[in-house]
Amino acid sequence: MEKRTGLPVVAMVGGGQLARMTHQAAIALGQSLRVLAVGPDEPAALVSPDIVLGDHRDLDALRRVAAGAEALTFDHEHVPGELLETLVAEGVAVHPGPDALRHAQDKLVMRRRLAELGEPVPPFAPVEGTSDVEAFAAEHGWPVVLKAVRGGYDGRGVWMLDSLEEAAATVPELLDAGTPLMVEQKVALRRELAVLLARSPYGQAAVYPTVETVQVDGICTEVLAPAPGLSDDAGEAAEELALRIAAALGVVGLLAVELFETPDGRVVVNELAMRPHNSGHWSMDGAVTGQFEQHLRAVLDYPLGSTSTLRPACVMANVLGGDPVPATGPDERLHHTLARFPEARVHLYGKAERPGRKIGHVNITGDDMDDLRRRARLAADHLATGVWTDGWSVH
Repeated sequence: MEKRTGLPVVAMVGGGQLARMTHQAAIALGQSLRVLAVGPDEPAALVSPDIVLGDHRDLDALRRVAAGAEALTFDHEHVPGELLETLVAEGVAVHPGPDALRHAQDKLVMRRRLAELGEPVPPFAPVEGTSDVEAFAAEHGWPVVLKAVRGGYDGRGVWMLDSLEEAAATVPELLDAGTPLMVEQKVALRRELAVLLARSPYGQAAVYPTVETVQVDGICTEVLAPAPGLSDDAGEAAEELALRIAAALGVVGLLAVELFETPDGRVVVNELAMRPHNSGHWSMDGAVTGQFEQHLRAVLDYPLGSTSTLRPACVMANVLGGDPVPATGPDERLHHTLARFPEARVHLYGKAERPGRKIGHVNITGDDMDDLRRRARLAADHLATGVWTDGWSVH
């Protein structure tokens, strides 16, 4: 508890953009967010006055950030489970708890648990050698998807294998480097969807509308909310699937369920994330309650906010660092972007620019999804490159 305000302190492990935007939401609620950051130049450390410098694999650093906080939560899912179990044993309210979080940390654990629950997942198998991939492909066919069991994100830790020769050239090297592996069937894909929800310790849950996520080279470039062309029944079925998973795993806080939609309209679970998520950034400007405030409400066991949309549609476009990094500075690019698109809601993360890195996002709400996509993409691309991709000039 913050003695000066009488309001809770929430501790968050990780100092990235998710912690930065959670800090913004905490301010509105009068709360304090204490952040465990690796260094003073991380996005959250640049704006939050309550920073603990340390490593998420250091128990002493975790104890320091958790001291006196009402809840400990996460900007990322890389904290070792045994350290979190120690904190729980010492009386720290860890949300989500280590038993739930391991399903977002370990893809094989997640696949096995969801299969046990009867939820839709692709066929999968652990990989101890090339022969395991060969046997899996003999049953399910080539190509197959090889995945690092732990740690992959934004397209990292995923390898598409088209043949036994490719498997033989890839698997031994990864295993020798200490990367635990699994293999799964490549899903026939129409598009990718995601469902975000929040769940409190009391068990209250609130689910956002199902969205479509647009991926390029494994990185999310756009989120379309709600998912265009998705029937009410299909959207509700995806949301009910996410709610079942959250309840079965005992999630507290936000849960993002990433889904593959197949050409015949079925969905299968791809990934789980137990933290604020890129697929929910649209909610900051497109929903009654943004995901960052909702996460705080959930981990503090406050009543959850409405997830209703404010307009018929919202598009979130990620700002990905330009290649090469533009000569014009970010302030000039922001100036011209806001001049052309005064309706755009721009969120920049204070991160050093490098090609392909997520440095911010743009939200635009309205009625026409196609027009929103065009405007959001133009705004995001200009923020990234300083170039108007439709040839429009500021001069």
